[in-house]
Amino acid sequence: MDPTRRKALKKIAISTLATTAAFKVPFVFSKQKVVLRILGTHVTLQEAIREQAMKDLGIELVFEAKGSAQVLQKASMSPQSFDLYEQWSNSINILWHSGAIQPIEKNRIKNWGEINSLTKTGRITPDAKIGAGDAPYKLLHVQHDGSLGEDHTDQLSFLPYVHNVDSFGYNTNFIKKGVPYESESWGWLLDPAYSGKVGIINAPTIGLFDLALAVQAQGLMQFNNIGAMTKSELNQLFKILLEFKQQNHFSGFWTSVPESVEFMKTERVHIESMFSPAVSALNGQNIPVNFAAPKEGYRGWHGVMCLSSMAKGNVKDAAYDYMNWWLSGWPGAFIARQGYYISNPQRSKLFLSMDEWNYWYQGRIATSDLKGTDGLISVKKGHMRTGGSYEKRVSHVAVWNTVMPTYEYSLQKWYEFLST
Repeated sequence: MDPTRRKALKKIAISTLATTAAFKVPFVFSKQKVVLRILGTHVTLQEAIREQAMKDLGIELVFEAKGSAQVLQKASMSPQSFDLYEQWSNSINILWHSGAIQPIEKNRIKNWGEINSLTKTGRITPDAKIGAGDAPYKLLHVQHDGSLGEDHTDQLSFLPYVHNVDSFGYNTNFIKKGVPYESESWGWLLDPAYSGKVGIINAPTIGLFDLALAVQAQGLMQFNNIGAMTKSELNQLFKILLEFKQQNHFSGFWTSVPESVEFMKTERVHIESMFSPAVSALNGQNIPVNFAAPKEGYRGWHGVMCLSSMAKGNVKDAAYDYMNWWLSGWPGAFIARQGYYISNPQRSKLFLSMDEWNYWYQGRIATSDLKGTDGLISVKKGHMRTGGSYEKRVSHVAVWNTVMPTYEYSLQKWYEFLST
């Protein structure tokens, strides 16, 4: 080959390789996985969810699960420690006023139009009770003056997703099974017959209301507004509760779902504040725990997914991908199997068997054994979900998990109660 031609071809080859390499460098960087740090509780920060989301989204997820009071304190004081926060709507006021979270752009939530009216208006049906306290719709939208309120805007304080109604669970080996909405009552938590075998959740924006509902059901006192107790009402409430505590009525105060399972499994308690996954887990181990449908109404909670005020760039984009993933169908079906609801249930229906859908959402009798999220049978054939259908259960909310105007004072009283 002509030396001059050979030299020219060599130059072209080198130039081509350099150009190809230049184009490949950004591609290599784009393939690096974004790490998304999520702070929350064991309720939703489960390994199966983490693995499926990483598989579907191609991102790295780091879950940090703690007790509800712990994660709220950490998030409000250190927004740089997380990218997304998952807990309950009673967290919102604290997080918002501390500057720990930033608004979520509604137009970036792909399935926003599918989200039902419970979060948007407070009612799933026109005649449903809204419930006292921090009903989620009151805190959902960022108002034009920067406050949180119910007038719809283009910005959200949280992503509406997982939610449920809670009460208490009781072991039917020791406590006779009651009738939903008729004989089952919050007052059972303070029944002298169960003294020494009662467990309460150690969370001042949750356990406080379980006990307040119990005190009211027992006729020991009444509240003008149970979702906004006054200081004098709190004084009276804790005076009553301290008397029970001094009589060793309470066996313990749990801080996580696994701990509540252990309380019941070891028979340390026969009745306690409970979340649905704990009941499912115990039933899967053939421990006959019934989840009550109190005649006074449930304590409602609504999961919130919040965006850290420090999230930006690729991390922020990945956070939106993860939020949208939660409304894509599979996650809602997964958490349905532990008794939780999703804000756009019709999409998750496609990922559930007909029997699962009928049992968990329609309140119908199971025609086959149903497995929980742990793969164990948590619902036996012939069983019907306590409290009935989704619409019926979320229509009977007495009070929502709430941060009251007297929050600081209630914290003081709560920790005095625990330490006395």
